[in-house]
Amino acid sequence: MRQRFWLLQAACLGIAVLWSSLAEAQTENWPRWRGPRNDGTSTETGIASKWSKTENVKWRLELPGPAPSTPIIWQDRIFLASAEGSSLVFLCANTSGKVLWKNTLGSGNYEIRRDESNAASPSPSTDGKNVWVKLGTGLLACYDFNGKEVWKSDLQERYKPFSMYHGMSSSPLLEGDRLYLQLLHSNEQIVLALDKATGREIWKHARQTDAREESMHSYASPLLYRFNNQEFLITHGADYVVAHDLKDGREIWRCGGLNPPSNYNLYFRFVASPVASPGLVVVPSAKNGPVLGINPKGAKGDLTSSTTNYHWKLADSTPDVPSPLIHNGLVYLCRENGVLICLDAKTGDQYYMERTHNQRHRASPVYADGKIYLTATDGTVTVVKAGKQFEIMAQNTVEERLSASPAISGGTLYLRSYNALYAIGGK
Repeated sequence: MRQRFWLLQAACLGIAVLWSSLAEAQTENWPRWRGPRNDGTSTETGIASKWSKTENVKWRLELPGPAPSTPIIWQDRIFLASAEGSSLVFLCANTSGKVLWKNTLGSGNYEIRRDESNAASPSPSTDGKNVWVKLGTGLLACYDFNGKEVWKSDLQERYKPFSMYHGMSSSPLLEGDRLYLQLLHSNEQIVLALDKATGREIWKHARQTDAREESMHSYASPLLYRFNNQEFLITHGADYVVAHDLKDGREIWRCGGLNPPSNYNLYFRFVASPVASPGLVVVPSAKNGPVLGINPKGAKGDLTSSTTNYHWKLADSTPDVPSPLIHNGLVYLCRENGVLICLDAKTGDQYYMERTHNQRHRASPVYADGKIYLTATDGTVTVVKAGKQFEIMAQNTVEERLSASPAISGGTLYLRSYNALYAIGGK
């Protein structure tokens, strides 16, 4: 009898370990602004589609101040930058909603457009060992998971002072042993590759442009294209999207036509970032301008007038701030007024153009579990069924201002409002 008891207990333990292993295998970290593939998609399932300020909320963590930067998650750790009055802080919480540490990074916080944004706009990145944070003040720093500083640098002292209307909000791209940055403003147009371990400069590329006035300013973030035996860095701003060689930053190709010279707009700054899938780079612009579906295969030089390097072009209807989303052969464009456009990724043919929620949208859309999550600044998140047919599955609100893009990890949807961090639903 006792032997049976021990056998049963061992079997139960084995099943528990198996379920734990399966859960860990299905859990996907969210290590940067647009997730593990830098495209806003998650492979996790069981993600909540309905909640309120109190219903289906696992926990709510009050934050020291507002910021539009997206939280990042690695296993049981959550990292985010925030304003705290005139100061700027970086904090780490666990996935139970408890703050583990908080570091004050400095002062100099500023507000943009009636508190629409501030100096804590860029999102951090992590490789699971260290975490990197950049601020609109120019501070770039690396910390370990215990909050100990590894290195720190001031980009405005190291290079030229930022000169742009709405602050430096471009997030750094962490890939391999490098941090890639684009600093595109009136005083300087440069692209950088830094050693993530030390902050040492690996290369600097002076990016050429004929843009003028505010059109020189970019709030977009760099993107890595690595498909079909091709790899290059993509930067976006100052009227052009540009592909760079990863070895030295040299230009491989560029594409303009986004701000036509015949009707040049001096205030045509880029905020939305490109997104890529195999054989396709989707390039947004600004202010109801064009969207490009670029074919990067064999691309070299200036593609603006190319007849072979486009899958498709849209003359207008670009998202102004939310970045595009690609999933399962479809491209989703969320305009700032809540209109969602669904296109065929190969042809650019439109399946629908429908309004979701008539409020300003600043966050980028996220996909998970057959659903598209669209975040409006009034705190409403519209959940749309993924696919060629438009269907709103749910609309939820936390009744607090939202500008940060959602993050997903461990079956949980994380929403960062200007007041708090919410953990929604989940396994």
